[in-house]
Amino acid sequence: MTKPLFMWAGGKNKMLKHYERYLPTSLFNVESYCEPFFGGGAMFIYMMKNCNLTYARINDINSDIISIYKSIRDNYDEFTNRVNELEEQYLPLSKDDRKKLYFDIRHKHAYDFESWSKPVESATLYFLMKTGFNGIFQINKNTNGRYGTPAGLLNQTDKVYDREVVKWWHDALQITDIMSVDWKEAVQDCPEKTFFFFDPPYRESFADYGKGFTDEQLIELIEFCYQQSHVMLANRDDSNWFAEQNHSLQQDHFDVFYTAGRRKKTEDGHEAKKAREILLYRTPY
Repeated sequence: MTKPLFMWAGGKNKMLKHYERYLPTSLFNVESYCEPFFGGGAMFIYMMKNCNLTYARINDINSDIISIYKSIRDNYDEFTNRVNELEEQYLPLSKDDRKKLYFDIRHKHAYDFESWSKPVESATLYFLMKTGFNGIFQINKNTNGRYGTPAGLLNQTDKVYDREVVKWWHDALQITDIMSVDWKEAVQDCPEKTFFFFDPPYRESFADYGKGFTDEQLIELIEFCYQQSHVMLANRDDSNWFAEQNHSLQQDHFDVFYTAGRRKKTEDGHEAKKAREILLYRTPY
């Protein structure tokens, strides 16, 4: 089964079952797709599987994440060779030695990357993300302002990553423009009948991956959305903030549980915390 390349806090895998009634299918003539806040790309997978896309555009302000997608599209062999090399070092080790290797690789990614090619740098980050903690993309001062997420459970058995998934992404990205710019630049000059999907950082977000997103910016994004004929915008709505915005988009709400970052402290530890997500949308059918 095709899936995102990595865990991503706020990823939309679990939300697709709620969105599906509003999403285009092969019955609707959608040929172009644009996602300016890309992250893990769960919606992209849905679109590639269910629509006859001839063009896609993905964008994320996190240039390190975008470099992973570019490297998989354009430098597949160099990328996978590097991940395989790190995997071969990692798998035979005890958990303690895996942890030591993880932090050693993280340090080199933080300070020695300038001597690497971009595919090697991106593949190293991909390995760290596959073995790091719970889909969190953390930026630390002590890692030179680069990826600084702690090690994860380190309990992989026979592989660190799924080769078939990476190959699917390599093939799917061949029709895809990949950008790392502000969302307003990413939406420019899209083909007619483009379906836009926006998943900007959550309001009062617990994880903004080094990039904040203000209410003023969100209002500007909503204004763009209600000028489109086929658009969806997802976010968190623990208050009535979205209802107070004067726009003509339709909306729906879904109860969710966050398992990363936003967790409730209990006597027995921490548990997932319930929240409410909102979907603003307009569809042409």
